[in-house]
Formats: sequence, structure tokens, C-alpha cells
Amino acid sequence: MRLLVTGASGFVGQQLCIASAMCRHVVRAALRVPSYGPTSVESISVGEINDSTDWSKALQDIDVVIHLAARVHVMHDTAVDPLSEFRRTNTQGTEHLARCAAARGVKRLVYVSSIKVNGEETPTGNRYSELDAPAPQDPYGVSKWEAEQALWQVSRETGLEVVVVRPPLVYGPGVKGNFLQMLKVLARRWPLPLGAVSNRRDLIYVGNLVDALMTCATHPAAAGHTYLVCDGESVSTTELLKQLSQALGVSPPLLPFPPVLLRWAAALGGKSAQLERLLGSLQIDDGRIRRELGWQPPYTLQQGLQATAAWYKKTDR
Repeated sequence: MRLLVTGASGFVGQQLCIASAMCRHVVRAALRVPSYGPTSVESISVGEINDSTDWSKALQDIDVVIHLAARVHVMHDTAVDPLSEFRRTNTQGTEHLARCAAARGVKRLVYVSSIKVNGEETPTGNRYSELDAPAPQDPYGVSKWEAEQALWQVSRETGLEVVVVRPPLVYGPGVKGNFLQMLKVLARRWPLPLGAVSNRRDLIYVGNLVDALMTCATHPAAAGHTYLVCDGESVSTTELLKQLSQALGVSPPLLPFPPVLLRWAAALGGKSAQLERLLGSLQIDDGRIRRELGWQPPYTLQQGLQATAAWYKKTDR
């Protein structure tokens, strides 16, 4: 298979390129600017991703595109009009790529969307599924949902096979953002007031996501479907912190503060949105990809956390 990976220099993209090359696929890595990419694959610079990106060279002789590149969600966006900025890359850029791919004879496009299309939080005992009505609540989620709709329209018009994958928080070696900050806090043994959180959240290890994307790129039955993916092992924030601490070989104090007091303090400090990522639940039903494609995550949550901790211990300075 001749595969084009966009966002190939990113956290997931690098792992996907390496895994694809090891499976003997011919891999081309699309980068916004000339930069570091996996040495085992061909790299090509495509510039900014929007509705006028020149994809002609990148798409030459390609069978399948896995589209990871995106303007990512940030907690404090400084753009004057964040939704317009997200739409420029995530919606318009994705639709343009799909139309160029169809015109070049590409067979399939696998789109990495986000669980944020479903929403931000699930009530206790409930799980998001592909059958739920989308309910994105921020500009990033809206732009991803609009991109999905644009892709289905391109598919109907051109015959391009589309597969949509909605992952939750992705972790693993090379992770950034809030998960990396969590590792830093734990490694330094700072006390955390999160010892009494009884929520349930689903995550996905980068190795599991890469495996799911490869399955969606190659399985004949995947075309035309949306799949939610996760490790399949829900954990509370307290359990996650304990497992990560054990993998790091540390014992930071987890103080059992009542969540109601944490929410009150966060509201006073204007940090409610950040806190809900730690206190709220977000569970996923990934039964569809398991039933239809026979997919099983190759790594357990414990294995994923151990690999992430091992990477952090090697790189922390």
C-alpha cells in the first residue's frame, strides 16, 4: 500500500509512519514545513493546510491518506476569531485535501477526528457511541464535526472511501500538553488534591491508536463508517495518577479533597474548564470497531502507562 500521512512530524504521526514502514507499506510523510520526520519514510513539505494547499506532489501514486494534521485544541486560544482559524485548517483544509485526493485517484481517506465531536462529558454510567447525535461544544470540536460532514459529501460526489476515527485523549512516549504536565508533577512528588475522584474516563495509548488507524486504512469493511476507539479500560483520575506514580517509581501524596470543594475553588480562580478534565467522566463504547473490523487494542492500559513513564524517565532533565 502507498500511504500518505499528514501531520507526520507530530506525536501520533511519527509513530504511525514508523509502524507503517515496518509493515512494508510505502509511506510518504506530509509536513507543513521542512522539519524532522521519521528517517524510514519519504518526506515532503506541503506548507500551510487550508483550502489552497498544493497536494499534487504529495498525492502522486498514493492509495490511502491518513489525515492527522490539524489546528489543535488549546485551553487559552489567542486568536481573535478561533472558530474561523479552526475552520480554515480543520474543515476547509480537510475538504480540499479530500477533493484533491479523489481527483488523483486515491482510494481511501482515513480522517482522525476527535471524541469532542460527541461532546465533553458523559453522565455516570453512560458511554458515547457512533449513534449519538454530535454535540461539539468548542470551536475545535465544531471544526472537526464540520470536516466530517464535508468528507461524507465529497465521498458521495466522488466515490472516495472515507473512514472517520474519533479518539479520546491520546498518551504515550512523546506525549505533550496536560498529560506531560501530569507526569512532571508526579515525578517531582508534589502533593495533589485528587485522591478522592470517582469519575470514569477512557483514554487511548498511541500504539493502540496507530494500530486502529492501520486497520481502518486496510480493512475492506471500514469504508463509509465512523469509529470510536479507546483502550477499553476506563479509569478514574485517582486510579490513573496511582498507576502512573507506580510506573514512575514515586509516591506523591494524593490528598482526598472532596470534589465539591475543588469545583468551588476552581470557580473562584476561573479554572472550572481545566478542572472538569480531571473530575468529569468521559466514557466510550468502542464495540463497533471490534465487531465490524475485528480490532482489539494490542496494548493494555497498564502497558501503555508503563511505556509512557519509561520514556519520561529517560527524557526528564
